[in-house]
Amino acid sequence: MLPLIALVGRPNVGKSTLFNRIVGRRLAIVEDRPGVTRDRQYAEAEHDGIHFRAVDTGGFTARPGAREKDLGDTNLINAIRHQAERAIKEADAIIFVVDAMEGLAGAELELAQILRRGGKPVYLAANKVDSNPREASLELGELHATGFDVFPVSAEHGRGVSDLLDVVTKALPKPTEEPAEPVKIHLAVLGRPNVGKSTLLNKLLGEERFVASAVPGTTRDAVDEEVTWKGRRYVLTDTAGLRKKRQVIDRV
Repeated sequence: MLPLIALVGRPNVGKSTLFNRIVGRRLAIVEDRPGVTRDRQYAEAEHDGIHFRAVDTGGFTARPGAREKDLGDTNLINAIRHQAERAIKEADAIIFVVDAMEGLAGAELELAQILRRGGKPVYLAANKVDSNPREASLELGELHATGFDVFPVSAEHGRGVSDLLDVVTKALPKPTEEPAEPVKIHLAVLGRPNVGKSTLLNKLLGEERFVASAVPGTTRDAVDEEVTWKGRRYVLTDTAGLRKKRQVIDRV
């Protein structure tokens, strides 16, 4: 089993962009607006000869209240938050992503407390620092006050990401040896929006792995999960709802 690095943070700070940068390919949908990522997205990656898994998560928000009404209904917000909390629990190390230009928000202060209590290695990625002059102009004292090591990075341009991974990967446990895996059968669940694809997959897996909501279009990324049934390995893929091309008006 490969060690796991979780990327967490509030919505729209660049977690998915950093995730894509780390794994070396565009797996997670990236859009400049909050709340795009909902489900946990896993992928294998390698840095300087060290192999690991990374997991992207939805934006961590404070418990739903007046401020979060624009992100959708309360159940959806709670489900996304639950997915982030699950990733934190199973991770071996955590990259806490913040927007260096905006500083810390209330949800991030709550998240920092949760991460400190967790006792796992946490590294704070101060994202959107695109140049040396910008880094020199920023006051990062507030970020250092969290007690985590701070790394100014630009996920979009790759600036500082290698330095961050140099440190994070050294804190990971060594992979455990596993027997050769049998051939996996890949199954994708398709259908139009809001017909119950994610709910069906959760029932097959026996856990709330995918965010299921009555809100049409909840699923955005194509997300995989492995399961063993009667001795055979399956990869189940949840997908976004299919629409006729002329009905698609949203980039995401």
